[in-house]
Amino acid sequence: MRSIGMPLRKLDRGEGAYVWDDEGTEYLDFLAGIAVNSLGHAHPVFVEAVSRQAATLAHVSNYFTTEPALELAERIVRLAGAGENGRAWFGNSGAEANEAAFKLARLNNSGEARTRVLALVDAFHGRTMGSLALTGKPHMREAFEPLAGGVEHIPATIEALEASIDDAVAALILEPIQGEAGVVELPAGYLEAARDLTRRHGALLIVDEIQTGAGRTGEWFGFQHAGITPDAITVAKGIGGGIPIGGLVTFGAASDLYSKGQHGSTFGGNPLATAVANAVLGEIERADLVGNAARRGPQVRERIEAIGSPLVAGTRGRGLLIGVALTEPVAGKIVDAALARGLIVNAANDVTIRLAPPLIIGDAEIDAFTDRFAAALADVAHAAS
Repeated sequence: MRSIGMPLRKLDRGEGAYVWDDEGTEYLDFLAGIAVNSLGHAHPVFVEAVSRQAATLAHVSNYFTTEPALELAERIVRLAGAGENGRAWFGNSGAEANEAAFKLARLNNSGEARTRVLALVDAFHGRTMGSLALTGKPHMREAFEPLAGGVEHIPATIEALEASIDDAVAALILEPIQGEAGVVELPAGYLEAARDLTRRHGALLIVDEIQTGAGRTGEWFGFQHAGITPDAITVAKGIGGGIPIGGLVTFGAASDLYSKGQHGSTFGGNPLATAVANAVLGEIERADLVGNAARRGPQVRERIEAIGSPLVAGTRGRGLLIGVALTEPVAGKIVDAALARGLIVNAANDVTIRLAPPLIIGDAEIDAFTDRFAAALADVAHAAS
C-alpha cells in the first residue's frame, strides 16, 4: 500500500543513500524504506552477512537455537540497557512484535482484574488485528471492527494519563515519537510521568521503538532520551537494515510473565535474519552512526529552515527522524515534485513531510538533499501561484 502522494516506481538497484529505477533514473533516498535501511543500500557489511550466513544455515525453526540468535539477544538486551534479567524474543515484523507486546500486557494480571490497556490517540502500532486494536487511528480501524477488546485510546497529555490510569490498567503502550502521525514528539516530561504512574499502579510501560530504534533518534532507543527504564520495548525496521525482523525486549519482572510455549514463530529469530541484524547493529556501533544521527539531524533541519520556503512552517523530530510541518495541505504534491527532482521523501499526512534517511548520510548527501528539496518546494509553490 502506497502512502499519500507516492507514485509507483519500479526500483532496480541501490548503493549507499541512492537508488535507481528500471529506466536508470537516480534518486536520493531520504526515506530508507520507511526507517528500515539503516546502512543504506547494498552496504558491504549487510551483503557479506547475508552471503556468509546463507551459505551455512538460513533457517532451523523455533525447535532449535543458533549462535546468531543468541548473539543478537545478548546484543539488543545490552543496547537497550535491560540488565541481567533482560530477555529478547524475535519475530518477523513490527506488527508481530506489537502482537507479542499485547499478549505480554494480557499476562500482567497477577490474578487481578487488569482488563484495560491504554494507548494513545493517533498512535500507529501495525495492521494485524491485535496491533490494529492498539492503533489510535479510526480510519484504519473501522473497516475491521470489532477488534480485540479492552484497549482505550487517550490523548497524549500527562493530564489525560493521570485521569485514565488506575489499578485495572495492565499496560500503557506508546511511541516516543509518533512517526505515522507526522513525527510528533510526546510532551516534555511525558515519559517520566508515564513511568512513575505505571509503576505506581502496577501497569507495564511498553515503548514501541519500531521506528525510533536502532539509533535513528540519536540514541539507541527513543526512551533513552528521557533516562527511564520501561518494562518492555518492541523493535523492528532499522535493526535488520532491510531483512525482515522484529522483536520484543523485556526488562526486570516483565521478563518472567511469559512461560514456555505461550508465544512463538516458525521463522522468528532464524539464523539468517539474526546474523544480518547482528552485522547491522555491529556496524552502527562501530561507525558511531548513532552519533552521526544526533549530529546530522539538526544539520538537515537547519538546511530546511534556511530554504525560506513559504510552504514550510518548521521542523520537528529527533536525530534522523524528521517531520517538516507545512503551511498548506500539499504534502502529496511535494512528494511528487521531489520524486521528479530525484528525491524520495514521504507524506505522513497532508501537512507533514517525513524524512528518515539512512544513518550513513554525510555532507554530500545533505547538500544534494537541500538542492533537490528546495527545488521541489519551489515547483509546488510556483504551481500554486
